[in-house]
Amino acid sequence: SCGQLFCGSCRESLEQRGVTNCPTCRAVFDISPKEQVRLLRQLVARSDGRHTQYAQYNLGLCYADGFGVVQDDAKALRWLRLAADKGHARSQFSIGVFYERGTGVAHDGAEAVRWY
Repeated sequence: SCGQLFCGSCRESLEQRGVTNCPTCRAVFDISPKEQVRLLRQLVARSDGRHTQYAQYNLGLCYADGFGVVQDDAKALRWLRLAADKGHARSQFSIGVFYERGTGVAHDGAEAVRWY
């Protein structure tokens, strides 16, 4: 797994053309949430590569939403921070949202702005 799970908007157009696997890593699109988490954990356990930050971001989202794992804001922030520290913009924005809403951390508008 490349850690991106799937591109998002590209998935629909790919599926319309009969493509059922990620064009980056060939992983099957439709796998269970627990299997997605397993593959993401496997990816981040390897040495840093070009897809590691995507896997870290997606693990953060899994923990934030309870997708395939028990919902855990602290673990979500940990994974998001790892990706954010690599320059992953969506992770940085997500951390800002955590601070703005006071989710898993004390509400801190200034810290939220710093991450946005």
